[in-house]
Amino acid sequence: MPTKTAVLLTFDMDAETLWTARDPAGVGKPVWLSQGRYGPMVGLPRILALLARYEIPATFFIPGQVVDSYPAQIESILGAGLEIEHHSYSHTWSDGLSAEQEGEEFQRGWEAIVAATGREPRGWRSPAGELTPHSVALMERFGFTFSSNMFDSDSAYLLRDGERTTEIVELPFAWALDDAPFFMYSNRLPGRVMSAPSAVAETWCLEYEGIASEPGTHFMLGMHPQVIGRTSRLWALERTVQRILELGTGEFLSCSSYADRVRPGLIGVAR
Repeated sequence: MPTKTAVLLTFDMDAETLWTARDPAGVGKPVWLSQGRYGPMVGLPRILALLARYEIPATFFIPGQVVDSYPAQIESILGAGLEIEHHSYSHTWSDGLSAEQEGEEFQRGWEAIVAATGREPRGWRSPAGELTPHSVALMERFGFTFSSNMFDSDSAYLLRDGERTTEIVELPFAWALDDAPFFMYSNRLPGRVMSAPSAVAETWCLEYEGIASEPGTHFMLGMHPQVIGRTSRLWALERTVQRILELGTGEFLSCSSYADRVRPGLIGVAR
């Protein structure tokens, strides 16, 4: 019987930090901040209800500052049996940090997650979608077993640090499988337009069908509760989930469980 394609639903719950990272002066802009607050307060309950309705797992990447600021929402994620992974502390864009500053972001984020969940995070996703020369070494220092940052494959592989291959499993995704390029908008982000949910559902379903036709691949969606959590956008996600279930070719997994599954087959494989 053919192996099913791993389906990895991931949510970056950045809340207000998505906006303060773009504009530090945003802490004094209540409308600017309210865009982020929508995620944990309104979008998250809708997302959890959808996941419960279809009895499927997902992975949440959450900055430590958001973990500290929204304890009830963190408890709702844990209560649903879902995993919380590392997404920095303040969501400050990594490529503008010194090695010491990035290390502090790792440390504070790690401490916040452990304090709130009783579990050490196993995976890391960078804020703003970029690594620094220090990021991989920091992942190793904190014992992370997987990374989800790169855009260069539809299959898992062992992450490299320069010429050195690590034992960290990289789970790549793509902008076409992220909700922000389609939906994220602000009057202070000029040139952005919003896509129709039907166009996004079509894109994601077609991407899934293509990826699932090739062996050894996975299908990962990267989403944000403040973006996907609006009812029309959540329809696009639900339609994608329904299509995957209709086809019967996918298996919904958390990122950590999938990384554990594929790592033995990646050890010693050149890339």
